[in-house]
Amino acid sequence: MSRMRSVIVTGGASGIGLAAVEALLAEGWRVVAADRDVQAVEKARAQLAGHGERVRVEVADISDEAQVVDLVTRTQGEFGPLWGVVNSAGIARDVPALDTSAALFREILDVNLVGTFLMAREAARVMKENGGGAIVNIASVSGIRGNLGRSAYGASKGGVLVLTQILAVEFAPFNIRVNGIAPGPVETPMVKAMHTAEARAGWMKTVPMRRYAVPSEVAGGIAFLLDETKSSFITGQTLNVDGGFTAGGLIGL
Repeated sequence: MSRMRSVIVTGGASGIGLAAVEALLAEGWRVVAADRDVQAVEKARAQLAGHGERVRVEVADISDEAQVVDLVTRTQGEFGPLWGVVNSAGIARDVPALDTSAALFREILDVNLVGTFLMAREAARVMKENGGGAIVNIASVSGIRGNLGRSAYGASKGGVLVLTQILAVEFAPFNIRVNGIAPGPVETPMVKAMHTAEARAGWMKTVPMRRYAVPSEVAGGIAFLLDETKSSFITGQTLNVDGGFTAGGLIGL
């Protein structure tokens, strides 16, 4: 089996994660896509079948520590050496804070923040022995700016932003870079299910480019931050892929 470098993409069976898988395959990586949605995994397997042994699509829940350890161990042993991780798995709910239960708040943090930490920690343990690597955490502009109905989601993504900086500092001596991407509105299955016509109109007013991104536009940033030649001295940063939203503020109101 070839020992070309491998990357794990969580949430890799749909949306931004799947677009990242396709972009990284095009750049020559071996990719393990992990997702807890069984139906999405089956669909992604069929879509990516043409890439043969260079890609593997697995069912895994990154909020489960044992599953994370197993995923990283098997990737390194069977598909490695592990050189990259894209933490794209995430869940979101639009629920007013007064209607948000503790159980829902914890569930969102478990996947979006705890899961991101677990994947980064376990990957770093392996990357340290490999001689280095790169981790890209998918945050959100909802972790930067206030957003109605996003108390849990925004808190989780704000945590990802700070976690990215902390891990970048801690992992730098091991030649492991850690960066983040904060997308604005993106045409993904999750967003399409959540955004009402009213919400879409609001985003269109406040995004200077007056449109939603497509997943491949976010994937381009992911591929750049994983590239050890193009981004070799970039760590602890978050790239806002948001059509100018965080720059423009209330431009459309």
